[in-house]
Amino acid sequence: MRATCAMTLLAAVRGLTPPARRHGVSCLSAAAGGGRASAAVEQKKARPASTEKLDLAPPRGTRDVYPEDMRVRNWLFGKWRSTAKAFGFEEYDAPVLENEALYVRKAGEEVTQQLYNFEDKGGRRVALRPEMTPSLARMVMARKPTPPLKWFSIPQCWRYERTTRGRRREHYQWNMDIWGVDGAAAEAEALAAMVSFMESVGLTSDDVGIKVNSRAVLAELLARTCGVDAAADAARFAACCVLVDKLEKVPPEALHGDFGALGVAAADVDALAAVLRDAADAGGSLAALEALIGDGPALSNLRALVDLAEAGGFGDWIVVDASVVRGLAYYTGVVFEAFDRQGALRAIAGGGRYDRLLETFGGDPLPAVGFGFGDAVIMELLEEKKLVPETSAGVDVVAFALATGDGDEDAASLKALAGVAATLRSSGASVDVVLEPKKPKWAFKHADRRNAKAAVMLAPSEWAEGRLVAKDLKTGDQADVVVEELAAWVGARED
Repeated sequence: MRATCAMTLLAAVRGLTPPARRHGVSCLSAAAGGGRASAAVEQKKARPASTEKLDLAPPRGTRDVYPEDMRVRNWLFGKWRSTAKAFGFEEYDAPVLENEALYVRKAGEEVTQQLYNFEDKGGRRVALRPEMTPSLARMVMARKPTPPLKWFSIPQCWRYERTTRGRRREHYQWNMDIWGVDGAAAEAEALAAMVSFMESVGLTSDDVGIKVNSRAVLAELLARTCGVDAAADAARFAACCVLVDKLEKVPPEALHGDFGALGVAAADVDALAAVLRDAADAGGSLAALEALIGDGPALSNLRALVDLAEAGGFGDWIVVDASVVRGLAYYTGVVFEAFDRQGALRAIAGGGRYDRLLETFGGDPLPAVGFGFGDAVIMELLEEKKLVPETSAGVDVVAFALATGDGDEDAASLKALAGVAATLRSSGASVDVVLEPKKPKWAFKHADRRNAKAAVMLAPSEWAEGRLVAKDLKTGDQADVVVEELAAWVGARED
């Protein structure tokens, strides 16, 4: 049955009549055990009863990508890929459909409530990936490649959440991860790559800053203000971190109930919020944090990161901020978040260290650090700063056959034109063949729209002598060029 349906699909692609249709039996009816119901009956049943006009908008929170949008996307992804290559990262990918269990974790993470999840036809619970890191962890556990690993990806991710400026239900995200390195050098390398990309698209440290903090610092603060012991109750600490991440967005009283469920009194929540606010007002420096918690192990890795950023020439991008937590419970050490210094946009990128993620999936511990960098917010910022380049769907050549009005002659010209285009393409040129005979005025306008370097016209009289009419669309120069020299002529045109 599967083979028959596959034959039907293949036949449809080739424009043939599949065997099942010849006998009046559809794959759908046969699969259902429906006997000899005719294709016409099946189609009639499948037609919707309503004649309501089709909604031409994409589903809420998603977007159509037209060719001009795709050119900009390819430019952005190209910048991401070139940055990753410059830093020695290798690209990987994973299925957009994953097992639901990969994302269902405790500690009240929003991602669990934002899943596009369902049961497939085999009764398995699956979900569209909301983030890439769990898939990466699964892959690392499956292959156990020799560390250190420097891997990157640009996956499409899905979250069912409220749409706002820069926040969609589907988006692409540049992920950069380093596995097998314990210490601030890995965080510094990830942040250096992030900064390198932003500089490559014209952004500066006046436009974007990167807030850095450490879960160890937060553990000290939570222990002092709320009596939450990270070592004694890791799950409670992780749940508190998720809530602390929201303190910057909502007033403390809005979270009293959630904290209360974790055994944290309202007064302690207010005290924690005040401490974080005071640290921010003091400039968020390491000195300000040291005054709060003392100079111990909690600050050492953070201080090492700041020193490496200074040595790497991007210290002016770094802002120490004790309120930065990141909402994912699996972070274990340094966390960071790129932000718009004007404060008009949500977080541009974020990440941190997650040394124990493999353990939560039953694997062996392996230190890791990485970040996710979404396409939606950065494009908002680049458009606001007028840093998105003009892109063109340019081709090297527009080739057309001169319309004569003689059907046989025009058909012969189109046939000859196919050979000319094949020769040009084999030489490396991109060629847009006009698929109907046209007059020069129309063809030259079309060539301008395609931003072509040259237009080539096959006219019966010139073709009879082995020549074509070629026009340089930049200079306006026009010449008769013999077929054997056409590729060289096109190659000599300037961009």
